[in-house]
Amino acid sequence: MVKSLYSISIILVGLIFSPIASYASSLEVATFAGGCFWCVEKDFEHVKGVKSAVSGYTGGMLQNPSYRDHGQHLEAVRITFDPNIVTYSQLLETFWRSVDPTDEGGQFCDRGNTYTTAIFANTEEQRKLAQASKDALSQSGILKAPIVTPVRNAAHWTDAEDYHQDYYKKNPVRYFLYRQGCRRDDRISELWGEQAHQGIDK
Repeated sequence: MVKSLYSISIILVGLIFSPIASYASSLEVATFAGGCFWCVEKDFEHVKGVKSAVSGYTGGMLQNPSYRDHGQHLEAVRITFDPNIVTYSQLLETFWRSVDPTDEGGQFCDRGNTYTTAIFANTEEQRKLAQASKDALSQSGILKAPIVTPVRNAAHWTDAEDYHQDYYKKNPVRYFLYRQGCRRDDRISELWGEQAHQGIDK
């Protein structure tokens, strides 16, 4: 009797948790650098189908980068998303229209390599889709200057410090003043017009 009850409990546990495990395994990851990671994180957390966005450092050689010492690493965001709701190609379209991909010196008021844009492909399929998206945008003539955002292979990743995560929620006033003062949204609107912030639920 005890053995039977044990077997039944194991089956019930499997029925409860297997759908959760299956769902988690169906999620995918996209990695974008678009200047200040506070802003990129906030933007993508307002895209339908995105489950989480984590700020961090990638693209450099340091094994333990930090905000005070991150070498050639870029500020970037790792986005976990449900491809059944939003595809990687759709995220690419949103990424382009939430940054200035023609600026090789940084983004908006933030200057230097740390704040330059990049797409970090986590798979070969992502690399192909990202390059095709960049080529199509270049050929479209929507932007009047060359697109300088590189498509790179995903590299060593380090989460940013806790106080950077969800900064816009923890420090809403400071975040608002920073974003307004940096003229991020103004520049994106000037650059993209009606396409600005495509896919982002403001």
